[in-house]
Amino acid sequence: MAVTLHLQTFNSAHTNRLILFFIVTYALSIYTHQHWLKNEALLEMEAIIKTILVTGGDGQLGLSLKNISSQYSQYQFTFTNRNDLDLSRPNDITAYFQQHQFDLIINCAAYTAVDKAEEEQELAYSINYLAVKKLAEIALLHKSLLIHISTDYVYDGTQYQPYVESQATNPQNIYGTSKLKGENAIQSIAPNAIIIRTSWLYSEFGNNFVKTMLKLGKERDQLGVIFDQIGSPTYAEDLAHGTLKLFAKIHDRNMAVPCKSNEVPVYHYSNEGVCSWYDFAKAIFELTNVDCRVEPIETKDYPTPAKRPNYSVLNKTKIKQDFDLSIPYWKDSLHLCINRLKKNNLSR
Repeated sequence: MAVTLHLQTFNSAHTNRLILFFIVTYALSIYTHQHWLKNEALLEMEAIIKTILVTGGDGQLGLSLKNISSQYSQYQFTFTNRNDLDLSRPNDITAYFQQHQFDLIINCAAYTAVDKAEEEQELAYSINYLAVKKLAEIALLHKSLLIHISTDYVYDGTQYQPYVESQATNPQNIYGTSKLKGENAIQSIAPNAIIIRTSWLYSEFGNNFVKTMLKLGKERDQLGVIFDQIGSPTYAEDLAHGTLKLFAKIHDRNMAVPCKSNEVPVYHYSNEGVCSWYDFAKAIFELTNVDCRVEPIETKDYPTPAKRPNYSVLNKTKIKQDFDLSIPYWKDSLHLCINRLKKNNLSR
């Protein structure tokens, strides 16, 4: 009887230990499997995340891209300025991309001092042409998408209907010529690329027409502003959003870059609407209640080293249709920028 009871006790204890062992083993296997799945998901997520390089990171468009980058958490951004990547030095460009590779390169960097470019032609060409050619070669080598920002100043401004992308270019100054040579370099190398021409860029950042008018408007009672140059202002943040939405349509939806044969597609982007510099200045002062009288003057009354196009309105039908983009009206975007500048003491 005692022996039987002892065996029953032993068997019961042994069974409990076996049950406990299987429970622990099962639980551990589930944890291990879940941990493995989690790691696999993280690895897959890392593979999906696209890396984006923004050159000219301390310029108007670069800073606007940085300002909105948190809204595009599916991308990993790198912003470079001249200290990180000096585009006037070809060896620096080569060395940088030997260490770094990206899914997308947004080239915001440019020599944009339009009048000064007439004197500093070599520097303008080195950044707007030779550096762009180098970036195109790197994009081709690394199989990166290159989005290059160009200008309305590639046109001569002699017509009076919005320019479409396929119309003949004929720049009238060194800045426009150097930018067009950059475009042509991309076309000749034909990487996976897109060229976006824009116009009259402004923002809360850096030096631009809006901030210059606000500064002068506080210092003077009257200003003469050109009324016979017609174009469309572009708020840099709108262009930044448009550029990233364009990239999202291509990569997130596996959409091919729209192009004919080996031709790199060119698009136009500016805010909707048309105005003169005079109209632009009037709108700035009206939105800020600056008491400064604005007088319309002709281009001939304000001579500059570089000739500007009299009419450079860009037709945006192509980019709106190909990428289903909605573009804000220029006065609405100006109002948004002015409100932000007000929070930052206007011209600072």
